[in-house]
Amino acid sequence: MAEAALNAAESVGLKAELSLFDSMTIVAGSMIGSGIFIVSADIARHVGSPAALLAVWVAAGLMTIAGALAYGELAAMMPHAGGQYIYLREAYGGLSAFLFGWTLLLVIQTGTIAAVAVAFARFGAVLWPALGGPMWFGWQGVGLDAERAGAIAVIALLTFVNLRGLDMGRAVQNFFTSAKVLSLGFIILLGCIVAPNHNAVEINFVNGFFGTGQWSTGFLAAFGAAMVGSLFAADAWATVTFIAAEIRNPKRDLPRALAFGTGVVILLYVLTNVAYLCQLPVLPIPGAVPGPGADALRRQVFALGIAGAPHDRVAAAAMQIVWGGAGGVITAVLVMLSAFGCANGLILTGARVLYAMARDGVFFAAAGRLNRARVPAAALVMQSVWAAVLTLSGTYSELLDYVIFAQLIFYVITVGAVFVMRARHPDAPRPYRAWGYPWLPAGYIVAAVALMADLLVVKPRYTWGGLLIVLSGVPVYVYLHRRALRAAESARAEARD
Repeated sequence: MAEAALNAAESVGLKAELSLFDSMTIVAGSMIGSGIFIVSADIARHVGSPAALLAVWVAAGLMTIAGALAYGELAAMMPHAGGQYIYLREAYGGLSAFLFGWTLLLVIQTGTIAAVAVAFARFGAVLWPALGGPMWFGWQGVGLDAERAGAIAVIALLTFVNLRGLDMGRAVQNFFTSAKVLSLGFIILLGCIVAPNHNAVEINFVNGFFGTGQWSTGFLAAFGAAMVGSLFAADAWATVTFIAAEIRNPKRDLPRALAFGTGVVILLYVLTNVAYLCQLPVLPIPGAVPGPGADALRRQVFALGIAGAPHDRVAAAAMQIVWGGAGGVITAVLVMLSAFGCANGLILTGARVLYAMARDGVFFAAAGRLNRARVPAAALVMQSVWAAVLTLSGTYSELLDYVIFAQLIFYVITVGAVFVMRARHPDAPRPYRAWGYPWLPAGYIVAAVALMADLLVVKPRYTWGGLLIVLSGVPVYVYLHRRALRAAESARAEARD
């Protein structure tokens, strides 16, 4: 009876209206958030040389593209709502799929939504200082202030837009993704070609490209820890698989969107870091002090370098070298565009996983129903409410640190699903076969496992914490699965009567 009700609720079905361009903007728009404007500072502190800084971004980029190429095979085989959730369910069973959906809801998707919404409000304070006011009410960091209210307003607005239908959501996504790609192109063009800082170019590319670090075991451990930032900035590329049922030709367009979308973003990321290096030294310059006059701000920012950029705002520091005080305002606008588009992509896609879980009977039934605009309205609202709670808690960024390790686990086992499905269903139709199989997917798994081993040693607090977040879903799944079995048995008994 419950099954029949769900089928009736989805009798019209999800609208398959997304083109290849729409799919690519979801990939690129979900990847490009606030990370590329910030995380290079932490990476520079870990590795300490221009060559190593770029190598971290290239390594993360190669891993991302290799993972995306493997996911393309699964996406073309199973173009259903929920994407990665479906691949895990078909390859390993319901528990692993639920744990992915559970972690996605608990922090991966919602925590990232909260983080980029706060980034929007935080940089918005440059234009509207009222957003940077003190806490209105709260206790021990939990509460509401103007910044968090602004973030919640962004989440609510974008949820409302996506409740109006797929056309509204994709229009916002296409516009803001195009804007943020042009923004990164602007930084690259300005930093590398139009107005490079010749002092920075000499320090980074002529005299100290390789720095003084040695490729020792300690350096390799630091390199692995530094990759957390670049992988976070390049994350969320798989969210396009969540919305596969709404793509016009998913068997053809999903693999292309994954390959082209990730490739374009990684190229932009590497070139953006080259632009940073054309404006700022990697490390602070000892003894440098700001000079008098109009160049005082530029001198001070230059002396701090990428690693010492105030509040880790590397892009703002680089733009201040070019534009002076106006550089901070320009960067704030660019980050706001980027964060807004990223939040929209995450809100648009994440609700489809909750929809798929509800259809499997392991989440609230309401999340499996569509509204008149043929979108999972209840799932969108549930996702936004929890993201708002994380915003109020002030702990979302710490939770994101915890979940990096867990996210790598799900990437590894999903890429492993390519091997599982090849062995279990060798004759199944595969409109696209993973490029470089078996070596490239295997290489991704080896690299990701090595990185996880490194993080277990270098950042044990976050890695073990992330694993506990995942495992916390096991008792929840056991309860929900048993409840679903009882409901199915009751439905069969009623049918027999």
